[in-house]
Amino acid sequence: MSGFIATLERLDRRWIFLAMAIAVAGPIVYIGITGKTLPETSTPAAQAVYDAIEALPKGSRVLISYDFDPGSSGELLPMATSLVHQCAARDLKMVFIALWPLGPQMVTDTIKRVITADFPQMKEGVDYVNLGFQSGNEAVMKVMLTDFKKAFPKSEKGTATGQIPMLEGVTRVKDFPLLVTISAGYPGAKEWIQYVVSSSGGEITMVTGCTGVQTPQLFPYFPAQLRGMLGAIKGAAEYESLVNASLAPGDNSPVPPKYLEAQRRMGPQLGAHLLMVALIILGNIAFFAQRREKAQVKS
Repeated sequence: MSGFIATLERLDRRWIFLAMAIAVAGPIVYIGITGKTLPETSTPAAQAVYDAIEALPKGSRVLISYDFDPGSSGELLPMATSLVHQCAARDLKMVFIALWPLGPQMVTDTIKRVITADFPQMKEGVDYVNLGFQSGNEAVMKVMLTDFKKAFPKSEKGTATGQIPMLEGVTRVKDFPLLVTISAGYPGAKEWIQYVVSSSGGEITMVTGCTGVQTPQLFPYFPAQLRGMLGAIKGAAEYESLVNASLAPGDNSPVPPKYLEAQRRMGPQLGAHLLMVALIILGNIAFFAQRREKAQVKS
């Protein structure tokens, strides 16, 4: 044991850096060569997001709020992509809004990558619409409780909300059977729960995809005020796996890479985490062994 401790004490930290590089690069190379991703087992929170969308009748309207910007797209864009993919495949009508200034940019990117590319039969204003950004944070949410068209008077392209066919009959946020927020912070999922879901007396069903930092703050709301939740890239990978499995073509053709982003990113993360755990265990073994040897010497 003393030899093992001495080896660890003399270990050049550059070997640890090399091991971390291999742990991260190895899965990337493997996934790139084989096209295979790691299997994902869904947690109840991620399964609930998928089930909430599957439960909606064909043609139902879904309100999707993009409350993030490019800085959080690494975690949130994959789940937003899978969300739109599932909604489009289910023939649901998607109403996009944003409470973050750069949210509409993220909406436009998702529409191009998913709807325009894979669902060209869907028509803007009939099957989906981007209502753009509105400033005001919680104030916008409060207005939506009583007058949705006042909160978002026109679309990103300047069309009056009252003239958009798919919004006929919509007067307030309660008219949407499902509210989805892709949230990176303030304003985001927590504010939607506090100012919209709670104020509605439980009439609004809400699910969210959020960053890892937000996830612990939102767990107390699940599954009462918050029906389902995707936490960080792990939640995105779980949800992505569910959507891909349900929409997989029968001819075993490969899933497009844009629908595998979260699962692809889980490989390097898993490798890095396993290495860190192994190093922590080795460090603790060495520490206690060293302390035991010192105690024996003193005795």
